[in-house]
Amino acid sequence: MSSAFNSSSEMLRVTDLHAFYGESHILHGVDLHVNRGELITLLGRNGAGRSTTLKAILGLVGRRSGSIMFNGNEVVRMAPHYIARLGVGFCPEERGIFAGLSTEENLMLPPVVASGGMTLDEIYALFPNLYERRNSPGTRLSGGEQQMLAMARILRTGAKMLLLDEITEGLAPVIVKKLGEVIRLLKTRGYTIVLVEQNFRFAAPLADRHYVLEHGQVAMVVQKDELAAKTSDMQALLGV
Repeated sequence: MSSAFNSSSEMLRVTDLHAFYGESHILHGVDLHVNRGELITLLGRNGAGRSTTLKAILGLVGRRSGSIMFNGNEVVRMAPHYIARLGVGFCPEERGIFAGLSTEENLMLPPVVASGGMTLDEIYALFPNLYERRNSPGTRLSGGEQQMLAMARILRTGAKMLLLDEITEGLAPVIVKKLGEVIRLLKTRGYTIVLVEQNFRFAAPLADRHYVLEHGQVAMVVQKDELAAKTSDMQALLGV
């Protein structure tokens, strides 16, 4: 593959990524790539390094080494706020909703980093629940509404790559189904998505490629069209 094709089609390439929290060595040489408009999943058991991989891409770990090329820029030595300004949106597992602010104030909080972000009207059309609760404080939102708000907040910013960490955890099936519909829509709009997910049934139909992590390394890569043939091998690694 020529470097010209690389630069035009790839949104993210992670090479030999190591990450540390203090003295703890969590990632041991992770390699992955995502093309524009693709969705990849990071699967694995608890402690495999999935969430740490997302945080390492953004620089939210103690120390990291290797290479992280985002949209043609080497970001491994960049501060997190610079990486965010390049167009990376992060939806953390803990959601980070400000309890004292209303839904709409939470939505308006992050800065716009690039043109092409969704308007409030578009966001409310995507998440009608948030429109109904737009004046409610963050503490009054259900877990599902908080998750919708955490996702909606990064869609306003103009970020073109979304890092989504365990967005379905603990949510009712009807909310999980809605989030799946939203992700499909975002893919049709050209967003590039890295999804950390425990719920394999949710992740499987959405992804172009699955990366299974074990002990801070990529143990298996499965393309969408290989899924049926490799499901049993994946389940053995995932312990499901």
